[in-house]
Amino acid sequence: MAAILGITFPIYAALGLGYLFVWKGIFSQSDIKSLGAFVFNLALPALIFTTLAQRDPVEVFQTAYVLPYLLGGVINIAVAYALLSARGFDPMRRAVGVMGSTCPNNGFVGYPVMLLAFPDIAGVVLTLNLVIETLILIPICLMLMEAAASDTAQPLGPRLRKIVWNVVKMPTMMALMAGLVVSVLPLSIPAPVFRFTDMLAASAGAVSLIVIGGSLAGLPLRGNKSLALQTTLGKLVLHPMIVALVAGVFVLTGLLDISPQIRAALILSAAMPIFATYTIFAQARGHEGAASLASLAATVLTFFTLNGLLWLLT
Repeated sequence: MAAILGITFPIYAALGLGYLFVWKGIFSQSDIKSLGAFVFNLALPALIFTTLAQRDPVEVFQTAYVLPYLLGGVINIAVAYALLSARGFDPMRRAVGVMGSTCPNNGFVGYPVMLLAFPDIAGVVLTLNLVIETLILIPICLMLMEAAASDTAQPLGPRLRKIVWNVVKMPTMMALMAGLVVSVLPLSIPAPVFRFTDMLAASAGAVSLIVIGGSLAGLPLRGNKSLALQTTLGKLVLHPMIVALVAGVFVLTGLLDISPQIRAALILSAAMPIFATYTIFAQARGHEGAASLASLAATVLTFFTLNGLLWLLT
């Protein structure tokens, strides 16, 4: 247990420090937003570029990781949608709940955890998680929101095309494409360039945790408690359980050879709290309160669920 706390304590100490600095007025919310912009636009793209550019694409895009994580995420969307429908939530609340139940914070929380638990594969796991989440899981959830927004005058088609374009022009996606080009083509990147990107990438873990902790200090805590509860349970219980089951089926049927380390990384990635921009998407749909409650609850409770999973898996 001491070894497990050695992984989770630094994570939550940094989260708590971010929360404390905002609560005490040392950092303002605008400071936290600036730090978040640095991580999202510079540190994480640098990490993705460095991870891809210095490896063979076959080494990075491992089917033993991609298929269980992708299929588990899509199944989780369907199951979460069915459960929220059974509870009688309207289409927009269902869409908001599905997004919170499916989209983990692997950029800001998951990567620091992987860096401490599995340092050898942390960069690869982050890259694969962000590719699957940004290209498939988040767009599906956004499409559910757009489909639920029947009161808008704009046709659904242009709104969906806008989602695709917004994904393509994200800094992480541009870093992904640049890294793939360097990896595939016989290009020689000067060593100082990699030292520069390594320097930016090294800042991602600590700064991202300060950002998440500080962001929690400014969340409104009034909203639909029932939706927040089901979203939290979906994220911390349903999602990792489905990914674990999918990985188990692949192994039992002999379709994939999944190592214990990859299996642990899969389940831990799915068990991360809700991603950082969840409240922004929910706010645009009038459900910021429930999203804030779910985000805060998931982040706090993850301390216990992550410790339990690390104990079981490692």
